[in-house]
Amino acid sequence: MSKWYNNKMIYLKKANLEDAKKEYELIQKMPANENGVENKAFGVSYDDFISKVIPKWIDNDKGINLEENHVPDTCYFLWVDDTPVGIFKLRHYLSDWLRDNSGHVGFSIAKEYRNHGYASEGLKLIIEEARKLPIDTNELYLRVLKNNPASLKVQQKNGAKIVREDDTYYYTRIPL
Repeated sequence: MSKWYNNKMIYLKKANLEDAKKEYELIQKMPANENGVENKAFGVSYDDFISKVIPKWIDNDKGINLEENHVPDTCYFLWVDDTPVGIFKLRHYLSDWLRDNSGHVGFSIAKEYRNHGYASEGLKLIIEEARKLPIDTNELYLRVLKNNPASLKVQQKNGAKIVREDDTYYYTRIPL
């Protein structure tokens, strides 16, 4: 799915080997851990990225060779024209732990592309992708660090309501 946004084409694309070079360059710009989003591919070599990381993401999308206690998820890159600007992960369903913790969606936009509305538009696109899945609830579960008001605003702009909080996080729901 794609759309025009500020005279630019914005769209999600599943992680793939054809775009590996650009995907890799983006991933290496993003910290290993920022705002609660873990980037396990940060610092890996390009050879490992194409031989291990991308194949693992493709397998995860198909529910193949999942790590213990993991559920299928799809790794999408958010593209603006011909440039990837962020990454979104969408879990196909939730375990009890995920339901109470991190939820269905995680996302991050590279610093140089922030404050352009891309996260909000990307989340809109992820919501559309989620509607295509047999998700086990009628809403998406998300969480956000309390010290990350920009991400909370992105979620709320897309219909999220805070349903609970703890010392560290707000837990939100977006109706499907």
